[in-house]
Amino acid sequence: MDNKEIARVLWETADLMEIAGEDSFRIRSYRNGATTLEGYPERVIDIQRDPNRKITEIPGIGKGLAAVLQEIVERGSCERRDLLLTKFPPAALEFLKIQGLGPKGIALIFEHYRITTMDELEQLCKEEKLRVLPRMGAKLEEKVLRSIAQYRLRTGRFLLSFAHDAAEELKQYLGELDGIENITAAGSLRRGKETVGDLDLLVTGPNATAALERFVAYPRVHEVLSRGANKASAKIGREGLQVDVRALPRESYGAAMQYFTGSKEHNVAVRTRAVKMGFKLSEYGLFRAEDESRVAGGTEEEVYKALGLEWIPPELRENCGEVEAAEEGRVPRLVELKDIRGDIHMHTTETDGRASLEEMAEAAKKMGYEYVAITDHSKAIAMANGLDEKRAVAFARRVRELSQDGLGIRVFSGLECDIMKDGTLDLASDALAELDVVIGSVHSHMNLEAAEMTDRLLRALECPQLKVLGHPTGRLLMQREPFAFDFERIVDEAVKRGVRFEINASPERLDLNGSLARTAKSRGAKFTISTDAHHPKHLHNMGYGVLTARRGWLGPDDILNTLPAEKFHAAIRKH
Repeated sequence: MDNKEIARVLWETADLMEIAGEDSFRIRSYRNGATTLEGYPERVIDIQRDPNRKITEIPGIGKGLAAVLQEIVERGSCERRDLLLTKFPPAALEFLKIQGLGPKGIALIFEHYRITTMDELEQLCKEEKLRVLPRMGAKLEEKVLRSIAQYRLRTGRFLLSFAHDAAEELKQYLGELDGIENITAAGSLRRGKETVGDLDLLVTGPNATAALERFVAYPRVHEVLSRGANKASAKIGREGLQVDVRALPRESYGAAMQYFTGSKEHNVAVRTRAVKMGFKLSEYGLFRAEDESRVAGGTEEEVYKALGLEWIPPELRENCGEVEAAEEGRVPRLVELKDIRGDIHMHTTETDGRASLEEMAEAAKKMGYEYVAITDHSKAIAMANGLDEKRAVAFARRVRELSQDGLGIRVFSGLECDIMKDGTLDLASDALAELDVVIGSVHSHMNLEAAEMTDRLLRALECPQLKVLGHPTGRLLMQREPFAFDFERIVDEAVKRGVRFEINASPERLDLNGSLARTAKSRGAKFTISTDAHHPKHLHNMGYGVLTARRGWLGPDDILNTLPAEKFHAAIRKH
């Protein structure tokens, strides 16, 4: 198990303990341990295997919790979690994913109604039986019903980062075989969709079919769904991600990549075009309909070219105008990871980050960046030890001094400043004026009506120090829906005032999404792509932000932090 999987078990155990009304200190220790592990650079399992090291060397992990971690590593769970799951129905862990309830609310529902399934919870809301319980009401019932519907839609979906890591691990495992030429992920992962339902891996080479046997023997496979001559399917890991591995002849590789990458709608459009041109297109190749002779199939480029189209980048294959653009020779040059010259949203130990200012700057330098902006939280985020005016100005001075110390990377001072409920920014304007980069973000009161949220954001945009609107819709993938507001009105005002929209590369956010980014671009908006990193390893999430920007048809000229340092500095000071 990796650290994130272990942390998830700790979170679940802590939540179950809270449902059971157990000691708050013990619950907090489990949650603190989970938080520590999520950002810890070394795997617990590697420390455990080293006879000269102990798990207790991890900050905040005492002997008791170390024993729990060892148990989780060995068998995927722990005794406390198992005992609580005998006390409560298995659906308790599902209920915890429903917005509005929380552990105390779930405990109250169990005490009064003894329900065991999500269907029963939904029925309670429809029968208006939640509102009779203490601290619950009609609005909560509505919220729970909406959340149940959303939960059912996302069940069986996985974050892009989770699918990427699973694919990389499998590619390495299968690639240990001799006689393998290509192992490539296709499907929604290759298109960069923000969540992934399953994983498609395409394998070519003289020994490609042997990869199927090796796949079904993969240690993380817990259920083999099928095994044929050219395809094997299985579910892997505790999460049950379905993986399909296909063995292909070399001459069909490009056609298969095209077929298994595009969305259903894109593929229908391309196949329809092929039929009109007298061809048949399948995962095996492009053939003439009259005599079934092969026209193309070895590469995607030759398939698209034979159909009179430019090659279409995978991220655009959603049947949203890309086929017409390819026919007319106007597929845009999309931003690439190598175009990014700096990361301008990150946090340090000054607030809720896990590394110092110097450590974050050094990590960014090792990645080849020309510059970074350090943007810790403002004081409204009390739980993150946010900065007030005095600390923000003093910290900015430290940043400037560091930038002059010959690090080999430019460090800009900044702040992620909360947008308050009334639309004002959390810190006074004279303090914000001391900073290079001010990102305005909403972290609270996300359930406002659309008109009120729109007014809130419009007022925030009036602040002359505001440079970037951070994670603009506030969503957390598979956890929290975007808040409602008049997006086009906000875009128009931001364009007028020179405020950029952030594409937040954190895999849990990817906000703005590709569709909204494309809409904003069409109205003249400019963007940043940043990681919102709280640890040096989070800087490597930039690729997910780039994928999202590409899905929005964005090129390098649309992105502020593709500029060299001096031009970047001039651009953020322009307005």
